[in-house]
Amino acid sequence: MVTYNAELSAYISHLFAPEDAILRQIRQRASEEGLPQINIRPEEGRLLQLLAAALGARRALEIGTLGGYSGTWIARGLAPGGHLITVEVDAHHAQVARANFALAGLQEMVEVVEGDALQLLPGLARRGPYDLIFIDAEKVNYPRYLAWALQNGRAIAAHNVFRKGRILDREDRDPAVDAIRQFNAALAQAPGWIATIFPAGDGMAIGVRQAR
Repeated sequence: MVTYNAELSAYISHLFAPEDAILRQIRQRASEEGLPQINIRPEEGRLLQLLAAALGARRALEIGTLGGYSGTWIARGLAPGGHLITVEVDAHHAQVARANFALAGLQEMVEVVEGDALQLLPGLARRGPYDLIFIDAEKVNYPRYLAWALQNGRAIAAHNVFRKGRILDREDRDPAVDAIRQFNAALAQAPGWIATIFPAGDGMAIGVRQAR
């Protein structure tokens, strides 16, 4: 049986998530500006866009902006009048992201907030609740981000939840790997939520609050 690989990733992206010129420029500019090349894949971006559209999302929050690539996918899925707040701790990354959102014509609907997410989230809670929360930041804090997101979001997505397969190695006690294990278990068992992992790339966790 063929498992998910680069060829299948390319197949999905070609059919369902072809990058337009704007998305390619966003990736290129981020690379030229020295940002780490750790963007989500196009098919993962399409999944976020699809999730936002399916939810009819008007308010979204992203934890970890990087160069604005994932934020562009999310913003494109928001309902008319929608707004994305994206949090970035690195000032240079935030500057690049703002330029990229302007390039994509999204500067009016995307707000880049600089600072440490854990310090900013209590204040951002007052601007919620959020229809979609996307987590793609430092992995050791994933459990804390999740605890906040479960209280302040209607749907949650999180990147890198496979840690390149390291979550399966019981001898691997790296703090980031342990944090992802805790995150996955907590999301899977969260009362009132339906969740799973989309096994593309390095794994995308998805959870949606059940209707009450």
